[in-house]
Amino acid sequence: MNEPIDTDKDGNALVLMDVMATEDLIVEELDTKIKSESLYRYIDEVLSERERIIVRLRYGLGGKIPLTQREVAKKLNISRSYVSRIEKKSLLALKKRFNKA
Repeated sequence: MNEPIDTDKDGNALVLMDVMATEDLIVEELDTKIKSESLYRYIDEVLSERERIIVRLRYGLGGKIPLTQREVAKKLNISRSYVSRIEKKSLLALKKRFNKA
């Protein structure tokens, strides 16, 4: 595992562990990207308009800054507990959809 198998562009020795670690990172990044794309699709498929808005605001999806439940409630002129209930229901629906895939 630690025996040199090749050299990089700078002439440094590469060992099998270096190559495997890089491949693991690539696989992990690809898996995250696939799951992220699925999440955005499921949000549109499974959630109502209000649920989508709350989830996007709470988790900062689409490049936004995540907001607290209190901030979301104020922005939408609803109670924080109502935001909490909608958020919980939405997350359960998304989890159920992910488990079907």
